[in-house]
Amino acid sequence: MLQIYCPHCQELRSEEEFSCGGEAHIARPLAPETLTDEEWGDYLFFRKNPRGIHHEMWYHVTGCRRYFNATRNTVTYEILETYKVGTQPSIVGEGV
Repeated sequence: MLQIYCPHCQELRSEEEFSCGGEAHIARPLAPETLTDEEWGDYLFFRKNPRGIHHEMWYHVTGCRRYFNATRNTVTYEILETYKVGTQPSIVGEGV
């Protein structure tokens, strides 16, 4: 089981307390009303699924109930860092 550091609580907690929310750093379209159905569908449903370093959004369900981002290696499942939403990761990977 993973131990995940919550940057809001500033505690290392059990993976069972968290929920993965998918890919991080996805910008909402500035003018969604101008998108075609295909472009809107791509925004809503298609995400990268890289092998290696990947940035994800996580939610601390049974703790502070806040979102944060994590940099995770999808090959080893190791979480390399966690950081607050709105800040940038120190480790470069897909999607930043």
